[in-house]
Amino acid sequence: MAGHVPAPGAVHLDAPGDTWIGPFEPQPARMDEVRLLAALLNRGGLPAAALGDARGAQWTKLVFNSATSPVAALTGLTMGQLGEMAGARELTGGLAAEGCAVARALGITLDDDPLAMIDAAVTHAYGYRPSMLQDVLARRPTEIGVLNGGIVRGAGEAGVPVPLNQAVTALVNGLEQSWAR
Repeated sequence: MAGHVPAPGAVHLDAPGDTWIGPFEPQPARMDEVRLLAALLNRGGLPAAALGDARGAQWTKLVFNSATSPVAALTGLTMGQLGEMAGARELTGGLAAEGCAVARALGITLDDDPLAMIDAAVTHAYGYRPSMLQDVLARRPTEIGVLNGGIVRGAGEAGVPVPLNQAVTALVNGLEQSWAR
C-alpha cells in the first residue's frame, strides 16, 4: 500500500495493497507469533499475510520501489508521468532488471513481475508521488540507502554488476547533501 501524511497524525491512503510478514534474520520470530501479528493486522483492517519465507515478497517490493522511487525523486515525476516519459521508463526498467538479477543470484524467487507492477502503477496510481519524492520535496532524508543501497549491497555479495543502482544511489545521496550546503 502507499500513502502520504497530509497533517501530523493523519495518513491518506493513495494505493491499496497487502502487507506480508514473516520470520526475519538474525533472530526470527516464531511462526505462531507471525500468524498472530497477521491476524491482529487483519482484524484492524490492514490486509496482512503470514509467510514462512517472506524474502520473495520483500525483494519483489524492493525491486519495484528501487526502480521507481529514485527516478521520481530525481525528476519530480509522479508514477503515471514516469510511464509517459520514454527515458524515465527505460531507466526504471533497467533498475528493475538489475534488482531481478541480484535476487536471482541470491537464490530468491520473486513473487511477482516488477515490470508488470510498474505498468499497473503507471495506470492505477497515475498521480501518486512515491515516498522518496515526498521526502525530496520536503528535504527530508530518503530511504535510498535501504532501497537502492540494498540492491547494491546484495549485488556485491552476489558478484552482480548494478551500475544503474549505483548511479541513482550516488545521485540521491548527492541531492540530500546539497540541502545541507
